[in-house]
Amino acid sequence: MPNYPRLDAEDVGPQLGRNLTYGMLDSLGRAIVTGRYEREAFPTEAELAKQHGVSRSVTREAVKMLTAKGLLSARPRQGTVVQPATNWNLFDTDVLRWLLERQFSVDLLRQFNQLRVAIEPEAAALAARVATPEDLARISHGLERMEAAEQGLEDTLEADIAFHVAILRASGNPFYAQFRDVVGTALRTSIRFTNRMKGRTANVADHAAVRDAIEARNSEAARTAMRTLIGDVLDLIEQVEAAPPEG
Repeated sequence: MPNYPRLDAEDVGPQLGRNLTYGMLDSLGRAIVTGRYEREAFPTEAELAKQHGVSRSVTREAVKMLTAKGLLSARPRQGTVVQPATNWNLFDTDVLRWLLERQFSVDLLRQFNQLRVAIEPEAAALAARVATPEDLARISHGLERMEAAEQGLEDTLEADIAFHVAILRASGNPFYAQFRDVVGTALRTSIRFTNRMKGRTANVADHAAVRDAIEARNSEAARTAMRTLIGDVLDLIEQVEAAPPEG
């Protein structure tokens, strides 16, 4: 075990202290989500501090943050234990990122898009009713970025995310808008895999149909166009699962 110098948040300043805490949070969170502690006890704070070469205060703060995310719990006489996945806060962007960074799961991709199809069509329908001119401009800008991406002038992934997040914001509903971080985080994995399955980038014409319906203030058309857009992903997942394994 390397003999790391012991660092404390109070000793190294607030910014580096936060970096140490978040670095430990990321390392431990990923280890928990990928199943490292399924067959072994979660270390004590003293053990974690020694393993990572940080102070007990940094370790304690990281454990508190993981507890708030539903990954850990402290029990009398049992210490800190890893919680079952059913207790994890799946709307926490760190937890979602750790889930999506582990070995790819078609089930997880399906579940995420089932959530999207329950939310984004309704957000699009609301946007058709209440979107401001500024909202409409952001949606169109997202679509323009997608068109530019087809020419290699924009990042395909970031343009697609910008389009969908603009519609969530344009709904005028703060609860839908709160999904922007979840959608943005999960789409980074979802879009990569669906594009790889299709062998092409997202269909700009299908996205344009959503934008056009919102601009026309046609709620039902916007709802249908967005449902079709996400439904295509769910259909693609079913095709992949139904295909015989290679070799």
